[in-house]
Amino acid sequence: MAEYTHVTHLFEPIYDETSQVLILGTFPSVKSREQNFYYGHPQNRFWRVLAAVCGCAVPGTVEEKKAMLLREHIAVWDVIASCDITGSSDASIRNVQVNDIGCILSRVPDIRIFTNGAKAHELYRKYMQKTAGREAVRLLSTSPANAACGFEKLCGEWKVIRSGKTE
Repeated sequence: MAEYTHVTHLFEPIYDETSQVLILGTFPSVKSREQNFYYGHPQNRFWRVLAAVCGCAVPGTVEEKKAMLLREHIAVWDVIASCDITGSSDASIRNVQVNDIGCILSRVPDIRIFTNGAKAHELYRKYMQKTAGREAVRLLSTSPANAACGFEKLCGEWKVIRSGKTE
């Protein structure tokens, strides 16, 4: 039986007052926690999908990733602030404490909310939707665990984050 570890999310949300889209994940993977930044697993397609949807180069460094997000008016955070988890398995998550989405909504009240995958969507609806006062749009997960979903299909679905974009 796999061992549970209590883990706390240690990195801040990436956003500013010009952010138009908030993408919420569940909780950082082991690789992301090692890198102290979002979507750090090399097989996670998050950065490649975003770059394709935004029409820009795939960022490599944490600084390049932050710059791309802010330039493209995209905010990134996770639903969970701390939890018990086995490795990086979303299915194993228990004893959830959530992040305070109000800190973003108070600065960017009209931001549109999207979730990266089914588990993030489930957790958003359970813990954050009432506070946020709005539905989130569920996107297909960019996780390596969703390998059956092809890159083109992901990009096609994720294009919705660009609708309604203003410069």
